[in-house]
Amino acid sequence: MSPEQDRPSANGTGQTEGANSDSALFPPVDPFKVGIQGCCPRCGHGKLFDGLLSLKPRCAACGLDYAFADAGDGPAVFVILIVGFIVIGSVLWLQVNYAPPIWVHILLFGPLTIILSLLSLRWCKGILIALQYRNNASEGRIHRD
Repeated sequence: MSPEQDRPSANGTGQTEGANSDSALFPPVDPFKVGIQGCCPRCGHGKLFDGLLSLKPRCAACGLDYAFADAGDGPAVFVILIVGFIVIGSVLWLQVNYAPPIWVHILLFGPLTIILSLLSLRWCKGILIALQYRNNASEGRIHRD
């Protein structure tokens, strides 16, 4: 019996559904490692992204269809909170200790915010998609009898 068949289903019927219901067997990969590297969440070899943040339609190495992947606004929320904390903390520290003119803040923290945001948004999106695949997560549905 494959690992996909051992997992309980979200619909309670004993049948698996979603991203992990395929018949291909691959060794498990670390979702944080493949998410940061931007690799396929199933095989760990193919690329996940086509460009900076857009997803490829499928994995070139194993053929996994990325249609299941929907990170939504989760990565953006994490990035806003984490990068905002780092940048605002740095701005406050610099202002309290050295009191530079405003143009120094703009010159330092404008590019830093953009670079940190884009880099960490790609990482967060990759990690959340890999975790979504690994945990067979899908859109929530309400069963009404």
